[in-house]
Amino acid sequence: MDTAKTHGNPLLDPYDLGSLHLPNRVVMAPMTRLRADRNGVPGDLMATYYAQRASAGLIVSEGISPSVDGQQYLTEPGLYSEAQVEGWRRVTDAVHASGGRVFAQIMHAGRGGHPANRPDGGTPGAPSVVPRTDPVHTLDGKVAPVAPRALTLREIGRTVAAYAEAARAAVRAGFDGVEIHGANGYLPHQFLADNTNQRMDAYGGGVTGRIRFPVEVTEAVADAVGADRVGLRLSPGNSQFEMVERDPAPVYRELLRQVAPLGLAYLHVTADPVHPALAEARRDWPGTLVGNTGEHEATTPESAAALVAGGRADLVSVGRPYISNPDVVERLAAGAPWSVIRERNFHYTSGPRGYVDYPTHDQADTRRDNARLVAPLT
Repeated sequence: MDTAKTHGNPLLDPYDLGSLHLPNRVVMAPMTRLRADRNGVPGDLMATYYAQRASAGLIVSEGISPSVDGQQYLTEPGLYSEAQVEGWRRVTDAVHASGGRVFAQIMHAGRGGHPANRPDGGTPGAPSVVPRTDPVHTLDGKVAPVAPRALTLREIGRTVAAYAEAARAAVRAGFDGVEIHGANGYLPHQFLADNTNQRMDAYGGGVTGRIRFPVEVTEAVADAVGADRVGLRLSPGNSQFEMVERDPAPVYRELLRQVAPLGLAYLHVTADPVHPALAEARRDWPGTLVGNTGEHEATTPESAAALVAGGRADLVSVGRPYISNPDVVERLAAGAPWSVIRERNFHYTSGPRGYVDYPTHDQADTRRDNARLVAPLT
């Protein structure tokens, strides 16, 4: 809920998110960075990265796989082993020691997985046997995608349970809450979309069937850790990863109607240039709304502030600017511009370069050449 305004910039106003007091309205959006080891365990480098960005009102972590079946990339972090839980505890301890708050985003790749990116070499599961056509990134370069298996009813039940268990693991690891990734072509979105869900059983067909899986996941996660610790991310109409939703409005309206009574911490919605996703979410969602416009256009300090000032969102998630600006909030307060990303090929690789070596606005930009911050993971 809103608290008293203390700044001319609405992004710097505090906000109470359930029991969490956020000092500002800026949410660090989840971004894949692939710095875990090959067992999906976070290390000290990741702790440094997140702690550097702890001034965000809330950090939402990069996507974390709830199971081996849900893994998309080999160096993507997980929350299905105790070693991973211990690794994440180092990250959350570092964020909290720096005064921050952090949710874990639980992300299941579904058809986006690949045998080369899974420790068990298994074939990914999805609602239907509908493969992607775009190449898949592996440690050996880009490879052709594989056709997924159609999940059985028993496998769907196990997958729902895996989300809940990952949420429990996240709380054990010290996260303040979890976000269910139901957007951007990942598994819940695959059940919602027209082209990736060709099922005619209880999990397909009309609106009721299409929303069943994301509703069951949300209910299970809320039951596992408490609804006030759970956010849900959606992207109605988003065509990323070849998703097709011909008429998103009735699907998402019914989805929100069914999950709203749970009392979730927030709904996180990605704007779309064609479908009025944010406007419809503002109309249909009774609780806190986190808005994101960075999927299709660059987020600027001005556009982010306008979302809150215009009442289109309560909080604003900022993605790409956080790659090159560990101090997004401090720059807003100082009126300093956000710096641009200079080394795009270091977004999704190992080591500190392009990850923890961007300076704050009040530092000289010499750290990249003159300092070794943390040894790269191996």
